[in-house]
Amino acid sequence: MVCGVTVNLTETRPAATAPAPARPVTRVVLEVVKFGVVGGSGVLVNFLVFNLLLHGLRWQAMTATVLASCIAMATNYLGFRYYTYRDRASRTRRQIVLFFVFSGLGVVMESGLFWVGYHGLGLHSAFESNGVKALSIVLASAFRFLVYRTWVFEQDARRAA
Repeated sequence: MVCGVTVNLTETRPAATAPAPARPVTRVVLEVVKFGVVGGSGVLVNFLVFNLLLHGLRWQAMTATVLASCIAMATNYLGFRYYTYRDRASRTRRQIVLFFVFSGLGVVMESGLFWVGYHGLGLHSAFESNGVKALSIVLASAFRFLVYRTWVFEQDARRAA
């Protein structure tokens, strides 16, 4: 018995198509998620350092919150540069300066809001101080998101086109 198998060697597969560029809304959602991942790790660093300094080592509240925010700011730069905004324009001196200027403004906002809750409203317990810290981080982070995406990690015009 003969088995009849035919092989068509001239058949071509359709060329693989490049994925369609992400729609603007999808891009922003993905950016927000990535910002949240990096920001979340920064918040963790912020809270760990803050609680170690304030409740563990008994440092002054404002010193603890400012130092914790500055350490988190430095770790966040690496995450934003190499993860969240890695598709943006390459690292420049201007970008680094803008990041730390706007981050510094964010630290001032965060610290001011923390001061109002901790000293102004007398929220001193571990639970209360962490609640005030969390609220101040959330409000300052909204500011940071807008300025980082707009001025610090600008979209490279060649890639946007």
